[in-house]
Amino acid sequence: MGQENNSIEDGRDQKFLEHLEGRIRGHDRDIEKLCNAHYQGFIDSILELQNVRSEAQDLKGRISSMDKEMQVEIANVLQRGEDVAKARRIENNIISTIEQLEICLPVFKMYQKLKEQLTQKRYYPALKSLEQLEHTFLPQVSRYRFANYFRENIPKFRQQIQDSSMSELKDFLENVRKHSSRIGEVAMRHTLEQLDLDHAAPGKRKKNVVTIAPPNPFSDDGANDSSTLDEEEGLSAQDLVDFSPLYRCLHIFTVLGDKQTFENYYRKQRREQSSLVLQPISNMYESLQGYRDYFHAIVGFFVIENHLLYTTNGLVSQTILEEMWSNSVPIVASALRTNVSYCTDAELILQIKNEITLFCNTLASYGYNISQLYVTLQEIREHYTDVLMQKCVHAFREIFDEDTYHPLQVANEDEYVHIIETFPYRDSALEASLYPRKFPFSSMVPKVYQQVKDFVHASLKYTEELNLSQTEVDDMMRKSTNLLLTRTLSGCLTTLIQKQSVGLLQLIQITINTNYLEHTNTYLEDFISSITGGSVKDISHKAELQGKSMFKDARAEAEEQIYERLKAKIDETFDLANYDWTLNEPQGRASDYIIDLVGFLQSIFLAFTNLPIKVARTACVAACQHINKKLLNIMLEDEVKQISLGALKQLNLDLIQCEQFAQSEPVKGLDAALLLECFADVRQLLDLFDQYDFSAYFHDFGEKTSKYPRVTPQSAIKLLEKIREADRDKKKILSVLKKDERDKKKLHETILKQLRELPQTSQ
Repeated sequence: MGQENNSIEDGRDQKFLEHLEGRIRGHDRDIEKLCNAHYQGFIDSILELQNVRSEAQDLKGRISSMDKEMQVEIANVLQRGEDVAKARRIENNIISTIEQLEICLPVFKMYQKLKEQLTQKRYYPALKSLEQLEHTFLPQVSRYRFANYFRENIPKFRQQIQDSSMSELKDFLENVRKHSSRIGEVAMRHTLEQLDLDHAAPGKRKKNVVTIAPPNPFSDDGANDSSTLDEEEGLSAQDLVDFSPLYRCLHIFTVLGDKQTFENYYRKQRREQSSLVLQPISNMYESLQGYRDYFHAIVGFFVIENHLLYTTNGLVSQTILEEMWSNSVPIVASALRTNVSYCTDAELILQIKNEITLFCNTLASYGYNISQLYVTLQEIREHYTDVLMQKCVHAFREIFDEDTYHPLQVANEDEYVHIIETFPYRDSALEASLYPRKFPFSSMVPKVYQQVKDFVHASLKYTEELNLSQTEVDDMMRKSTNLLLTRTLSGCLTTLIQKQSVGLLQLIQITINTNYLEHTNTYLEDFISSITGGSVKDISHKAELQGKSMFKDARAEAEEQIYERLKAKIDETFDLANYDWTLNEPQGRASDYIIDLVGFLQSIFLAFTNLPIKVARTACVAACQHINKKLLNIMLEDEVKQISLGALKQLNLDLIQCEQFAQSEPVKGLDAALLLECFADVRQLLDLFDQYDFSAYFHDFGEKTSKYPRVTPQSAIKLLEKIREADRDKKKILSVLKKDERDKKKLHETILKQLRELPQTSQ
């Protein structure tokens, strides 16, 4: 190749072709030699093939015959095979049909079971069957047309179960509403029995309570109610209601995926029921049974809710229950305050308080917060105290009306012991005296004291079962007693003292009575401490009784009334005065009304013996001062136009009678000079005109050494003008003026002129 390439490369094409042609001829010669060497063998092979040809044709004929025979046999075998295959297919179809029927048959059985359960109102088992039918059986027969029919009816069955379950829920709610009162009654009775047991045996353990497990709401045949059974008392409050419909309905809605709808409906219905329960009947305040029915319904409602709190999963939560209760408490408290406010029977209020306490204890045992209701109890206690005080008002008035206002007298030892046991009074002189014995006070004193004690006892009854400390009870009793003393008794005493029908002697006895009642303050302190268990010595926390100051005020008012009645009696006596202002000569003795007045005063001041000496002295001084004022006014009043010297002398006799009374020591230990000083106004005025000592009056006017310091220029002017008027009328009768009369007239004019020149002010 290298040479050829070189030849080509050298351009020697012709030479290359010639060389190539020579090589081709050489190879052809080699091939020809090779063929000539093997030709004879080829011919022999052809001859052998020709001999085989005839044998092959014979073999072919024999094979064709055998083939025909085999085709016939194979056709028979194939026919038999087809028959066998057909039979096998039929057999397989039968087996498959049986298998499918075995699959479909449970579906039909489940469907039939579902229909029966719905007919029998066994909704929860029906729901289970429906779930199995939908999720277990229908997927296995989904290729059959009847499965579509079943599948289309499944939502209808669910809706039917839901509607029927909701209907059962409505029936349950209605049943619960009807039985709430009965449940509350049983719960409150059990609480009362437990409290009685605790009080009877404080050292013993409480009764064993067996708690039965909550029912299984998912069982096919329903479940027993969850309840707390008392081994001695039997069924508890919850056993009165069958809760299984609620449990089934709750689970059905949960399974259906609509639990929220169920919860919303239930809570809405229960809120509406709570509104009805919390609304008291219109005439609840008329009887105790009305309050009991009200409490039973409320307790029943919340006992049921509390039961469901622990037996359902979230249907009633602690938050919802607390919210419902907190919203209910103000309504209950308002209803109680309103209805109790209409009650005026203290015993009924006490019974109502006991029912409220039992109501609170029952709800507290279920975990409800009742602190606000105890506040309401305190408010009701105030009304109870008001009712008691109103009752005491009638009692005090009755005591006052029945009292004779004479010193209490006992005829024998039994009567004496009864009085001193009722009223803490001891007097050795009285105990040593013979019967009949006479107390210094009247019957109202022990009766009033006993009434106050009865009030304290009645007030104490309200504090029972309120879980108050000894200190709180003691303080409450003192405050209530203070209200009774300072408001009720004080008001009754004021009304009594201000009665116009109460005479002066009765007022004196009332004043004496208040003095002894004032001393009972300490005994009342001891009495309250004894019944409350408090210590008299420990008074740091206690409200001090105001009885002492109240009785002091009442006595002061009675004393003031004594002074006023004494003055009124003096006024009445002076209204009887009938002076002849033109009298020439006095009648030689005091006027009748003055004699009667002095006699009255002497008898009155004898009755002042048991009064404090200060009161008697003040009354005596006030009476003398008032007589002085009346005598002065009777001379100077404008209605009297003229006064003769004879009339002045008669007034002087009356004044002398009064001065003799003042000097007779009407009240023991009272200075006569003090009483005489009370009449100084009239005495100095009469002396001035009796002696016509105007020169000394003018000379010493305004001086401390004046002989007539109590005579004012105004009084002198008035009296002198009245005397001049009397003289003028006398001169008209005589018609001729004598020289001494003219001189007297000039003297009067001179005196009047000088009097008018003096400062016109009281000295």
